[in-house]
Amino acid sequence: MTILDGKKVSNQIKDEITAEVQKIKDRGEKVPHLAAIIVGNDGASLTYVASKVKACERVGFESTLIRLPGTTSELELLKKIKELNENDDIDGFIVQLPLPKQIDTQKVLLTVDPDKDVDGFHPTNFGKMALDMTSFIPATPFGILELLERYNVETEGKHTVVIGRSHIVGRPMSILMGRKGFPGNSTVTLTHSHTKNITQITSQADIIITALGNPGFLKAEMVKDDAVIIDVGITRVEDESRPRGYRLEGDVDFENVSKKASFITPVPGGVGPMTIAMLLKNTLLAREMHKAKKDAL
Repeated sequence: MTILDGKKVSNQIKDEITAEVQKIKDRGEKVPHLAAIIVGNDGASLTYVASKVKACERVGFESTLIRLPGTTSELELLKKIKELNENDDIDGFIVQLPLPKQIDTQKVLLTVDPDKDVDGFHPTNFGKMALDMTSFIPATPFGILELLERYNVETEGKHTVVIGRSHIVGRPMSILMGRKGFPGNSTVTLTHSHTKNITQITSQADIIITALGNPGFLKAEMVKDDAVIIDVGITRVEDESRPRGYRLEGDVDFENVSKKASFITPVPGGVGPMTIAMLLKNTLLAREMHKAKKDAL
């Protein structure tokens, strides 16, 4: 059994990006600039955004954090997004989800300039991804692809089962694993809360990618020997024995499933660190794209 070490690989990617940024600096050019908008005081969101800012510092990016109160109106948020769209100094930006209930998330995502949508959530980017065109791939699926590639996990002709159909992970992952190329060329089954006989389906899978947010959902009896297990789920579970009062658990019963798996991601330290690394990679790609457009004028 091999651990797919997202922390290790994400650090390798950050080192590669740092080297690219140094070349940009040596040429006297503008370094990539990532901005983030966060609305409210959701604890997990604040932690994630702080990690992204820290990652920017590590690789030499400029970063801007815009914090708005939880009472911010939809109109105020849309105005701030339009300002970032028009700011040539910003290469890419994210709007941290979830948003307060007075704000229509779909309207917000539609307002983001697709050329600055480094989260890869805009329908334009999703559509391009589905058509195998160059686009920003959502950071978590992008990170999973990178892990599979760097560990040389065979995907061609394999049966991949995706558990969960969110627009952020499950649905894009099902498209990407079925695309031509590597990683890809697998036969994909997309399962969800209304899927019947899910154990029968997962027990036939060569690769299982689970993104439910349901701690310990995937049990050893649901997995065949030598399956590849990608655990995207991460849930805070109360645990008074821990200093913070909680522990992080994935969708997979790691202790028992790992005994049967050929490759498996841990939680934490698997997919999570990859998400931030690929957000940085998307920002670098955005900067290169914007520069190419300017040079062509």
